[in-house]
Amino acid sequence: MSKIQVLDQNTINQIAAGEVIERPASIVKELMENSIDAGATMITVEIKDGGTSLIRITDNGSGIEPDDIRIAFFRHSTSKIKNALDLMSVSSLGFRGEALSSIAAVCQVELITKTKDRIMGIRYKIEGGQEVSYDEIGVPDGTTMIVRNIFFNTPARRKFLKTAQTEAGYISDIVEKIALSHSEVSIHFISNGQTKIHTAGNGSLKDTIYSIYGKDVTEHLIEVQAQNDFMKMSGYLGKAIVSRGNRNCETYFINGRYIKSNILNKSIEDGYRFILMQHKYPFTVLNFEINPELLDVNVHPSKMELRFRKGEAIYPWIVETVHDALIAKPNIIPVELEEKKKEPEKKEAAPEPFEVNRTLLNLPKAGQTVAEKTEQPSRVMEDTHYKVEKPVQQSITDVYDDFLTTAAKPKHKLIGQVFDTYWIIEYENKMYIIDQHAAHEKVMFETLMEKLRQKKISTQMINPPYILNLSMSEAERLNRYLDNFRELGFEIESFGGQDFAVRGVPADLYSLDSEDVFMEILDELSHETGRILPDIVTDKIASMACKAAVKGNNLLTAPEMDALVEQLFQLENPYNCPHGRPTIISMSKYELDKKFKRIV
Repeated sequence: MSKIQVLDQNTINQIAAGEVIERPASIVKELMENSIDAGATMITVEIKDGGTSLIRITDNGSGIEPDDIRIAFFRHSTSKIKNALDLMSVSSLGFRGEALSSIAAVCQVELITKTKDRIMGIRYKIEGGQEVSYDEIGVPDGTTMIVRNIFFNTPARRKFLKTAQTEAGYISDIVEKIALSHSEVSIHFISNGQTKIHTAGNGSLKDTIYSIYGKDVTEHLIEVQAQNDFMKMSGYLGKAIVSRGNRNCETYFINGRYIKSNILNKSIEDGYRFILMQHKYPFTVLNFEINPELLDVNVHPSKMELRFRKGEAIYPWIVETVHDALIAKPNIIPVELEEKKKEPEKKEAAPEPFEVNRTLLNLPKAGQTVAEKTEQPSRVMEDTHYKVEKPVQQSITDVYDDFLTTAAKPKHKLIGQVFDTYWIIEYENKMYIIDQHAAHEKVMFETLMEKLRQKKISTQMINPPYILNLSMSEAERLNRYLDNFRELGFEIESFGGQDFAVRGVPADLYSLDSEDVFMEILDELSHETGRILPDIVTDKIASMACKAAVKGNNLLTAPEMDALVEQLFQLENPYNCPHGRPTIISMSKYELDKKFKRIV
C-alpha cells in the first residue's frame, strides 16, 4: 500500500471544484442565483462557445463591499448563514460556501462590482485560485462576473465537456428555469452575440412563459391556485394538446428554486393521467411554497434534490388539485383540414440590460373570468384566465359550444356511423365526431369510479369458481393487496398453498374473461410497494373499463348511440377517455367550405 499523504491546497481546491462545477451551466446557475439573492431586477447572461470560453453575468443588484471581495472567494464563505443553526432556515436560494472558490479554482475570473453608497467600484481578478489584481474602477451599481476558459488548468476535465452547442443548450435550460421561477426579474440571455431569451420582468408568469415558449403553448394554459395547511401551489398547467414526449417541460419550483423530486413528478403526472396518453408528459410551470423548516435542499451537491417531511400528505393533495383544475376546463379538440401558414412573429427590439422596461402587456388579470374579461387589444396573445374553483357552466358556454348542454341536445342531428367506429353529429355550424369506444370506455370508467367512491361496487358470484395457481411472489402480492381487490368487488379465498379460489367478480365486468383481467392487475402491481394508493386503483379500474367497453368496428344502432351520447354528456369530464385519448373532436363548416373552395 502506498504511503498516505496530505494533498496540497491547490489539489484540494480543484477536487472541491469538480464536485460543484460540472460544466459551464453549473457556473451560470450559481452566479444567477447569487444575482437574485443580491436583489437584482435585471440580469444579463452572455456566453460564447457554449460557455467554455466566456460567461459574463451582469446584474443591477446590491453589489459586494470592497472588504468582502477577497473573502467571497474563500472556501465555505457565504453571506447566507452564520452558524449551524441557520442551516435550518435558509430563506434565500440556498447556499454553497464553495461556489465562488470552486469557480475561481478552475477558471479565469474577473469580478467588477459597486455598491450604491460608493463612488467607485472594484475590479478583482483571480485565476486558478490565485489573485492577479485588485483595482478601483468607475462602474454602474451592481455586479458583473466574467468567467473565461473553464477547466483551463485541469484539461482532463475539459475533455468531458460536450460540444459547444450542447453546452449552450444546458445553459439555456438553466436560464429558462430561473426566468420562470423569478418572473419579477428581467433576464436577457445572449449566446454568441444572438439574443435567445428576453423576459419582461413585469411579474407576470404567463408573460414569461410566452417569452420562452411562444403563443402556441401559452394559449393552452390553465391557471391554478390552491393551498392547504402546510403548502401552497400556484402557476400554470398545460392542456393535453401541449403535452410532450419527455419531462423536459415538466417544470416546478420549491420556494423559487428549481428542484427535482420523484414525489412531485409522480403526483403531477398522476393528476394528468386521465387526459394524457401513455408515454406523454405534461407541460407545467408550478411553484410550491413550503415552510423552509420542512425542507432540506442541501442534500445533493448540486442542490437539485430535496428532502421534506409530510411527503405522505403531499402526493394525494397535488394529484387531486391538478385533476380538479384540469377537469373543470372544456377540451373538445378542433380539427383543421389544412395547415395554416405561420407568419414569422414580430419581436420588439429587446431593451438594454439596465433599461427600465416595466410596460405591462395589457393582459387580463390573474383570476379574471371569461365573463369579466373585456375586449382589449394585447400585443402578446388572446387570453382567458379561469379560477380553479369555478367550473361554472356559464363561463364554459361563453367560450365553447353549448353542444354539451341539456338545452342543446334537442338540436343535435345524428348523421350516422362511419367505419363502424365513429359517430357524426351536426350541431349549428359544426360537425362533431365521437369515438364510440373512447366514449363508452369513459362512461364505464366514471360509473365504476362513482360506485367505488360510494362503496356500491356489487359482486357477481360465479359457480364454479375459478382457481388461480400462483407463484410464490404472486401469492405474496395478492395477500398484500387482498383488501383492495375486495373493494373492487372480487371475492377471493385461499385454496391451500399458493392457490386461490375466485368466487365472485365485479358485476360490471361479469361478461369479460375476468381471470385475465385479474391476472393483468396482479401483474401490474409487481412494481408497487405497500397498500395500493388511490391513483393506482384508478389506473387499474381504467384498464378494466377499457376491456369492458364497446370496441371499434362494432355496429351500433342509432338509439344505442343516442343513449351513449346522453350518458357521456352527463359526466364531469366527457372529453377524454381514461387513457387520455379524445372522445370528441369538432370540425367547423367554415373549414369544410374552405376545403371545397366555397371560400377563398
